[in-house]
Amino acid sequence: MSSLPDLVCPAGSLPALKAAVDNGADAVYLGYKNDTNARNFAGLNFDAKTMAEGIRYAHAKGREVLMAINTFPQAGRISDWHKAVDGAVDQGVDAIILADIGLLDYSRQRHPQQRLHLSVQGSATSYEAINFCQREFGVHRAVLPRVLTLAQVEHVIKNTSVEIEVFGFGSLCVMNEGRCWLSSYACGESPNTVGACSPAKYVKWDKKPGTMETRLNGILIDRFGDDEPAGYPTLCKGRFEVQGETYYALEEPTSLNVLELLPEIIKIGVKAIKVEGRQRSPTYVAQVTRTLRAALDAAGGSAERFHVKPAWQAELAKVSEGSQATLGAYNRPWR
Repeated sequence: MSSLPDLVCPAGSLPALKAAVDNGADAVYLGYKNDTNARNFAGLNFDAKTMAEGIRYAHAKGREVLMAINTFPQAGRISDWHKAVDGAVDQGVDAIILADIGLLDYSRQRHPQQRLHLSVQGSATSYEAINFCQREFGVHRAVLPRVLTLAQVEHVIKNTSVEIEVFGFGSLCVMNEGRCWLSSYACGESPNTVGACSPAKYVKWDKKPGTMETRLNGILIDRFGDDEPAGYPTLCKGRFEVQGETYYALEEPTSLNVLELLPEIIKIGVKAIKVEGRQRSPTYVAQVTRTLRAALDAAGGSAERFHVKPAWQAELAKVSEGSQATLGAYNRPWR
């Protein structure tokens, strides 16, 4: 049995960071309150003061802090992203998560001792791409996109010395792991440019008799009955009329959940399991972290006797999108 993977949990706020640390995360990942961060939502994330407090809290309990600077620098503003990297180093983060090759190069040249991780938005799905980033930029870990089967993940691991991190729970994305062309088309802005999917300034809830309509920059995304919760309008998870039928044409709301695959994930040598959800509440973070911590410890103790407890599934179902779960690409029937 390989060593137990690190449990890497989201911290969209200081309370969420503390919830992750207190409930068993080995590491937390966070970002600035600006568009260098692909979860740049109003009211979330960290300024210099709260970041320093969060880092102190995590380090005092022996946990790591990973900084996500995972958007792509915009023309004429590259210095903003360079300052973000410099600030992360000054704050003493354990690693910086980067997607842009130019930023990887800057970080390697300016801060050669800083540990660098390749973001999922770097879209490295092969060991050749990962080894290139190791050779050229000294990348220590790569987060794999959620498009590979477990056999393909294992193939990558066998052909690289770079640590491999995979997603274990949370929302899925059909748009190249957040490189959202749909949002760019509708708004001119997207997670990889301004750091938010369906930026709030373009969102509108329009209440009408018996229904609630949600729109993004004027585009009708969904229509909810009075007895339905009106979700946040993201284009990929909207319901659209197609050939006379209204349904989730692009992506049905569901969450990735790999509980039953944990023994296999451990066996193939995955270094870290990541939880999605920096935009979610501290309650979500606590619930998911606590459940995955218990499951990981059980799987590491005895893979042969490991079984998924109904209580674990029930806890995760409470915070799953649409109360549904999937194994995603990890268990594709076709190869």
